[in-house]
Amino acid sequence: MLRYKRSERVADLLRCEVSTIIEHDLKDPRIGFVTVTAVRVTDDLKQARVLVTMLGDEEAREKSLQALQHASKHIRQLLGRRVRLKYIPQLKFAYDDTADAGRRIDRLLEGIRGEDGAS
Repeated sequence: MLRYKRSERVADLLRCEVSTIIEHDLKDPRIGFVTVTAVRVTDDLKQARVLVTMLGDEEAREKSLQALQHASKHIRQLLGRRVRLKYIPQLKFAYDDTADAGRRIDRLLEGIRGEDGAS
């Protein structure tokens, strides 16, 4: 039987619920198309880092992150109604740049392949 740490199970639960809350309950126009990619929860379940991706340029991303951070107390309140946890963690939103890093690596690999074909 595969066992997971409780913080990992809580992180999965929070990822689903925060995603639903952002999609259906937040009405802030600064929040564009946001996808919750992961949640990292500390072992004591007091802090949660919510990683998100979003469409738009750097300025739009920054506005969306600010709006999400501003709404974090409201999101925690809604989480408290939806999930059965003794303590709802403090939420900190951060941009997940793994997709950007993957695209940069792909471009570099394409450049290397192009150089090999040109020689």
